[in-house]
Amino acid sequence: MLSKKMEQALNDQVKWELWSSYLYLSMSSYFQDMGLVGFANWMQVQEQEEKFHATKFYNYTIERGGRIKLQTLEAPENTWKSPLIAFQETLKHEQGVTARINALMDLAIKEKDHATASYLKWFIDEQVEEEANVQDVINKLKLVEGNPSALYLLDKELAVRVFTPPTTAA
Repeated sequence: MLSKKMEQALNDQVKWELWSSYLYLSMSSYFQDMGLVGFANWMQVQEQEEKFHATKFYNYTIERGGRIKLQTLEAPENTWKSPLIAFQETLKHEQGVTARINALMDLAIKEKDHATASYLKWFIDEQVEEEANVQDVINKLKLVEGNPSALYLLDKELAVRVFTPPTTAA
Protein backbone atom coordinates (compact mmCIF):
# COMPACT_ATOMS: atom_id res chain seq x y z
CA MET A 1 0.00 0.00 0.00
CA LEU A 2 1.26 3.44 -0.90
CA SER A 3 1.50 6.24 1.62
CA LYS A 4 -0.65 9.27 0.84
CA LYS A 5 2.52 11.28 0.18
CA MET A 6 3.79 8.72 -2.33
CA GLU A 7 0.35 8.42 -3.93
CA GLN A 8 0.27 12.19 -4.49
CA ALA A 9 3.83 12.20 -5.85
CA LEU A 10 2.96 9.43 -8.31
CA ASN A 11 -0.19 11.29 -9.38
CA ASP A 12 1.96 14.36 -9.98
CA GLN A 13 4.31 12.23 -12.08
CA VAL A 14 1.40 10.93 -14.18
CA LYS A 15 0.48 14.55 -14.87
CA TRP A 16 4.09 15.41 -15.72
CA GLU A 17 4.45 12.48 -18.12
CA LEU A 18 1.17 13.40 -19.84
CA TRP A 19 2.30 17.01 -20.10
CA SER A 20 5.59 15.81 -21.58
CA SER A 21 3.59 13.91 -24.18
CA TYR A 22 1.61 17.07 -24.89
CA LEU A 23 4.82 19.10 -25.26
CA TYR A 24 6.35 16.66 -27.74
CA LEU A 25 3.14 16.58 -29.76
CA SER A 26 3.34 20.37 -29.94
CA MET A 27 6.97 20.16 -31.07
CA SER A 28 6.00 17.60 -33.69
CA SER A 29 3.44 20.04 -35.07
CA TYR A 30 6.06 22.80 -35.13
CA PHE A 31 8.38 20.59 -37.19
CA GLN A 32 5.53 19.52 -39.51
CA ASP A 33 4.82 23.18 -40.20
CA MET A 34 8.49 23.66 -41.12
CA GLY A 35 8.36 20.71 -43.53
CA LEU A 36 10.77 18.70 -41.37
CA VAL A 37 8.77 15.47 -41.25
CA GLY A 38 11.71 13.46 -39.88
CA PHE A 39 12.05 15.83 -36.94
CA ALA A 40 8.26 15.66 -36.50
CA ASN A 41 8.48 11.87 -36.47
CA TRP A 42 11.23 11.96 -33.83
CA MET A 43 8.97 14.06 -31.60
CA GLN A 44 5.96 11.81 -32.25
CA VAL A 45 8.00 8.82 -31.10
CA GLN A 46 9.02 10.81 -28.03
CA GLU A 47 5.34 11.63 -27.44
CA GLN A 48 4.47 7.92 -27.54
CA GLU A 49 7.22 7.13 -25.04
CA GLU A 50 5.90 9.73 -22.62
CA LYS A 51 2.35 8.37 -22.85
CA PHE A 52 3.79 4.90 -22.21
CA HIS A 53 5.58 6.25 -19.11
CA ALA A 54 2.38 7.94 -17.87
CA THR A 55 0.49 4.68 -18.27
CA LYS A 56 3.18 2.78 -16.37
CA PHE A 57 2.93 5.21 -13.43
CA TYR A 58 -0.87 5.10 -13.63
CA ASN A 59 -0.98 1.30 -13.52
CA TYR A 60 1.66 1.05 -10.80
CA THR A 61 -0.23 3.48 -8.57
CA ILE A 62 -3.41 1.45 -8.92
CA GLU A 63 -1.59 -1.87 -8.38
CA ARG A 64 -0.23 -0.52 -5.10
CA GLY A 65 -3.70 0.45 -3.87
CA GLY A 66 -3.45 4.13 -4.77
CA ARG A 67 -6.07 6.24 -6.46
CA ILE A 68 -5.44 8.19 -9.65
CA LYS A 69 -6.62 11.79 -9.70
CA LEU A 70 -5.98 13.28 -13.13
CA GLN A 71 -4.95 16.92 -13.12
CA THR A 72 -5.27 19.82 -15.54
CA LEU A 73 -2.56 20.16 -18.19
CA GLU A 74 -1.23 23.57 -19.16
CA ALA A 75 -0.85 24.33 -22.86
CA PRO A 76 2.76 23.89 -24.03
CA GLU A 77 4.70 26.28 -26.22
CA ASN A 78 4.05 25.84 -29.94
CA THR A 79 6.88 27.70 -31.66
CA TRP A 80 10.64 27.81 -31.28
CA LYS A 81 13.26 29.97 -32.96
CA SER A 82 15.02 27.02 -34.59
CA PRO A 83 15.23 23.23 -34.53
CA LEU A 84 18.37 23.52 -32.37
CA ILE A 85 16.56 25.63 -29.79
CA ALA A 86 13.63 23.20 -29.77
CA PHE A 87 15.99 20.32 -29.01
CA GLN A 88 17.86 22.35 -26.40
CA GLU A 89 14.49 22.94 -24.73
CA THR A 90 13.84 19.20 -25.02
CA LEU A 91 17.09 18.43 -23.21
CA LYS A 92 16.26 20.94 -20.48
CA HIS A 93 12.84 19.32 -20.13
CA GLU A 94 14.30 15.80 -19.93
CA GLN A 95 16.77 16.97 -17.28
CA GLY A 96 13.76 18.23 -15.32
CA VAL A 97 12.10 14.83 -15.71
CA THR A 98 15.28 13.20 -14.42
CA ALA A 99 15.22 15.47 -11.36
CA ARG A 100 11.57 14.54 -10.73
CA ILE A 101 12.31 10.80 -10.98
CA ASN A 102 15.26 11.23 -8.63
CA ALA A 103 13.01 13.07 -6.16
CA LEU A 104 10.53 10.19 -6.33
CA MET A 105 13.36 7.79 -5.53
CA ASP A 106 14.44 9.97 -2.62
CA LEU A 107 10.88 9.90 -1.28
CA ALA A 108 10.64 6.12 -1.70
CA ILE A 109 13.90 5.67 0.21
CA LYS A 110 12.81 8.12 2.94
CA GLU A 111 9.51 6.27 3.36
CA LYS A 112 11.21 2.86 3.18
CA ASP A 113 8.95 2.00 0.24
CA HIS A 114 11.21 -0.66 -1.25
CA ALA A 115 8.72 -1.73 -3.91
CA THR A 116 8.49 1.79 -5.33
CA ALA A 117 12.26 2.24 -5.11
CA SER A 118 12.69 -0.96 -7.10
CA TYR A 119 10.06 0.14 -9.61
CA LEU A 120 11.71 3.54 -10.13
CA LYS A 121 15.06 1.99 -11.07
CA TRP A 122 13.76 1.37 -14.62
CA PHE A 123 12.84 5.05 -14.98
CA ILE A 124 16.21 6.20 -13.68
CA ASP A 125 17.96 4.08 -16.30
CA GLU A 126 15.48 5.25 -18.96
CA GLN A 127 16.30 8.90 -18.25
CA VAL A 128 19.99 8.32 -18.95
CA GLU A 129 18.98 7.06 -22.40
CA GLU A 130 16.47 9.88 -22.92
CA GLU A 131 19.02 12.60 -22.23
CA ALA A 132 21.68 10.89 -24.37
CA ASN A 133 19.29 10.59 -27.33
CA VAL A 134 18.41 14.28 -27.20
CA GLN A 135 22.06 15.30 -26.77
CA ASP A 136 22.95 13.24 -29.86
CA VAL A 137 20.48 15.23 -31.97
CA ILE A 138 21.72 18.52 -30.49
CA ASN A 139 25.31 17.60 -31.40
CA LYS A 140 24.25 16.82 -34.97
CA LEU A 141 22.22 20.03 -35.24
CA LYS A 142 25.26 22.04 -34.19
CA LEU A 143 27.32 20.30 -36.89
CA VAL A 144 24.79 21.08 -39.66
CA GLU A 145 23.96 24.62 -38.55
CA GLY A 146 23.67 26.87 -41.59
CA ASN A 147 23.77 23.95 -44.05
CA PRO A 148 20.29 23.20 -45.48
CA SER A 149 21.51 20.12 -47.36
CA ALA A 150 22.90 18.60 -44.15
CA LEU A 151 19.68 19.52 -42.29
CA TYR A 152 17.76 17.67 -45.01
CA LEU A 153 19.92 14.56 -44.47
CA LEU A 154 19.48 14.77 -40.69
CA ASP A 155 15.72 15.04 -41.23
CA LYS A 156 15.86 11.82 -43.27
CA GLU A 157 17.82 10.11 -40.46
CA LEU A 158 15.28 11.15 -37.81
CA ALA A 159 12.41 9.89 -39.96
CA VAL A 160 13.31 6.24 -39.32
CA ARG A 161 12.96 6.38 -35.51
CA VAL A 162 10.15 4.16 -34.23
CA PHE A 163 8.58 3.58 -30.85
CA THR A 164 9.14 0.07 -29.54
CA PRO A 165 7.62 -0.55 -26.11
CA PRO A 166 9.88 -2.50 -23.75
CA THR A 167 9.15 -6.23 -23.77
CA THR A 168 9.69 -6.69 -20.05
CA ALA A 169 7.47 -5.08 -17.44
CA ALA A 170 9.12 -2.78 -14.98
